[in-house]
Amino acid sequence: MKKILLLSTGGTIASRKTEQGLAPKLTPEELLAFLPQPGSFCQIDTMQLLNLDSTNICPEHWLILSQTIEEQYSSYDGFVICHGTDTLAYTASALSYLIQHTRKPIVLTGAQRPIDAESTDARTNLMDSLRYACSGESGVCIVFGGHVIAGTRARKMRTKSYNAFTSLNFPELASVRDGRVIRYIPWGEAEEPRFCHQLNTRVCLLKLTPGMPAKSLSSVGELCDGLIIESYGVGGIPDAYLYELEKLIKAGKTIVMATQVPQEGSDLSVYQVGYKIKTQYQLLESYDMTLESTVTKLMWVLGQTNEPQEIRELFYSTINFDILF
Repeated sequence: MKKILLLSTGGTIASRKTEQGLAPKLTPEELLAFLPQPGSFCQIDTMQLLNLDSTNICPEHWLILSQTIEEQYSSYDGFVICHGTDTLAYTASALSYLIQHTRKPIVLTGAQRPIDAESTDARTNLMDSLRYACSGESGVCIVFGGHVIAGTRARKMRTKSYNAFTSLNFPELASVRDGRVIRYIPWGEAEEPRFCHQLNTRVCLLKLTPGMPAKSLSSVGELCDGLIIESYGVGGIPDAYLYELEKLIKAGKTIVMATQVPQEGSDLSVYQVGYKIKTQYQLLESYDMTLESTVTKLMWVLGQTNEPQEIRELFYSTINFDILF
């Protein structure tokens, strides 16, 4: 019988109603009490690491999760993390970089309604996650609504519906149906897990809007070591912003161009507004990466090195299916 560690961080799945709205209250033991005999197919230990609305989840909490899994890695066959849905994709991406080549499943899940609600997706999601954690699969992933999504490819697309998450620019890894795991995408060769312990949180995201002051680039850029610019379409920078962009690059800031369009990714070489900055400034480009993985990967990369060529090599290395170009 597989041995699973259930880690609880709060979120809607563990919430109860209060006079001021839903708030995380339930322990992991109380969560399990709502499931029909989960102990019939695995042995489950529990640990309450946090009890937060996921709006309050920060990089320091990603490091706590990663460190806990590292400490417990040899004692369990798989891990399930209960987490709020709002920043679930960020946490799944961050753990994909902090815990690489894991041969054991690290599953994140949550719910759109509390587990004690009469109508809820929480019980199914948690049961599916426990079954996937027992399946012998590997890697960091999200299990939600019967879908299994690579930790670097998930995006929350709906605020209320049960099918809240979508896999962007990459197929789903598997599905869980009637208690069975149906695998679609095979993992690569098993390797020894690599645990990373550093993140540089001085990473900011700037979304371009028509007419935004050019000084916005330098104002935000001065606050960070890495700046992600979310541009339009396949990517580009308005001519009025080039002076401020050049100042940031000369100041040693790492600049990544991303796109506001969720599907199909960026390609700066298509239009002149993108081509000239790509060739002149040698910017990084997110291509088909999700915004969540772009943010967390840049934090991870800058936590490992400050050398420009190493930054480029690490950023463009494929980790947990995060980039295909």
